[in-house]
Amino acid sequence: MKVKELKSEGLSHELEITIPANDIDARLDVKLQEVGKTVRIPGFRPGKVPLKMLKDRYGKAILGEVLEAAVNETSAEAMDKQKLKPAMQPKIEVKSKDFGDGNDLVYTMVVDVLPEFKVADFKKAKLTKPVAKPSDKDINDALEKIASNNTSTKKIEGDRKTKDGDTVVMDFHGRTADDNVAHEGMHAHGHKLKIGSGQFIPGFEEQLVGHKAGAKVEVKVSFPEQYQAAELAGREAIFDVDIHEIHEDAEAQVDDEFAQSLGLDDLDALKAAVGDQLGKEFDSQSRMALKKDLLDFLDDAHDFEIPPTMLEMENQNILDQIKLDRQRNGEEEELTKAEEKEFKEIAERRVRLGLVLSEVGNAQNIQVSDQELQQAVIREAQRFPGQEKDVFDYYTKNRNAVESLRAPLFEDKVVDYILELASVTEKDVTPDELMNILDQDSDEKPKAKKKPSAKKADAKDDSKDDAEKKPAAKKAPAKKKAAAK
Repeated sequence: MKVKELKSEGLSHELEITIPANDIDARLDVKLQEVGKTVRIPGFRPGKVPLKMLKDRYGKAILGEVLEAAVNETSAEAMDKQKLKPAMQPKIEVKSKDFGDGNDLVYTMVVDVLPEFKVADFKKAKLTKPVAKPSDKDINDALEKIASNNTSTKKIEGDRKTKDGDTVVMDFHGRTADDNVAHEGMHAHGHKLKIGSGQFIPGFEEQLVGHKAGAKVEVKVSFPEQYQAAELAGREAIFDVDIHEIHEDAEAQVDDEFAQSLGLDDLDALKAAVGDQLGKEFDSQSRMALKKDLLDFLDDAHDFEIPPTMLEMENQNILDQIKLDRQRNGEEEELTKAEEKEFKEIAERRVRLGLVLSEVGNAQNIQVSDQELQQAVIREAQRFPGQEKDVFDYYTKNRNAVESLRAPLFEDKVVDYILELASVTEKDVTPDELMNILDQDSDEKPKAKKKPSAKKADAKDDSKDDAEKKPAAKKAPAKKKAAAK
């Protein structure tokens, strides 16, 4: 193998590597001999087939595999010989076209290397951890929100007519209008329907407005052209509806009975549970704020060249995500030059901090165990109540998904190591102040900076990224009646 350096600019290197023809031939012979141990050719026992016959029959078929292995091996040897530590997978391009059959293989390799830098003295880091405790008002506000999400209904007494938002208890019997035939799923008894919920096909719910309990209503609708039941798609239908009861929403009263409906003994127990949950949320937010302060320190304390390919990839990931988010929000405007500049600064910060944390972790031999990965999978499954098995199956069948959990675990362990060395001062703040701290300098949206050189955008939170990559373990929608859909 011959190695020739074609270019060396900063962290970018380009090498030309030549694998002699006799080396390729030797590798091919070894591979053919392995094949010869198992193939069966009439007249020869396995392992006794002449090498020339093997080469004639299988040489071209396995040459690609041999060359790929040769390139992988020699590229690693070349980087080791040149003392290059690759930041990412090298880009390889074969130059010689007639390789094999006595011709050398020549290829170029473009590789960015990891920068060399001195890690900061973490004992000099003076960090602030904002700490918030849930107040009685916070707990009461949370209780009101829980109550609003657990509304019940109460029966309307008297002659009030139905209106949008009411829930009706009804019987309905339907038939297709063109042949007067009742189809499966076009009838129900005692069915509860919230008017305006959009559960039934367009036009159905609107025709239930303005009627009293006991009313008989004829509802005429048309099934959508793309309806799930092909025999009903695009057809007109008639439903005879008997409205038995009308109910309206009733806010839940936050009392002992409400607490018991949620599985707790009384209101005091509910308040204690809510306070405990808020406390855990505030502790998590305090940790995020402290980590943000640490990352700001690390960013300010390190200044070194970044591998171009790593920067380009991270910058593109950010741009792709921003464009996707804007498309989802119906925003069509293109990114401005100022936005592109800011996102590139964010990418630079993310890559730089990633390299610093990686260097610290490797130097301290910080590792993530399989048991820690398993616990991470369990936590992920707990985020999808009722679908735990789907989540477990996803990670069981997808090793790469499990490995994607390693990065945030590794980062948190490195952060914990640094925080043990740093000087951390706790500061009491209100929950609103804590949220304001977290909202400041967010890298999710472009903003004007006080100083062009300031790098205040948050480092990438890998754990947040992983939540977005969750398996598609979504709750399957309940099957809907043909009459209603």
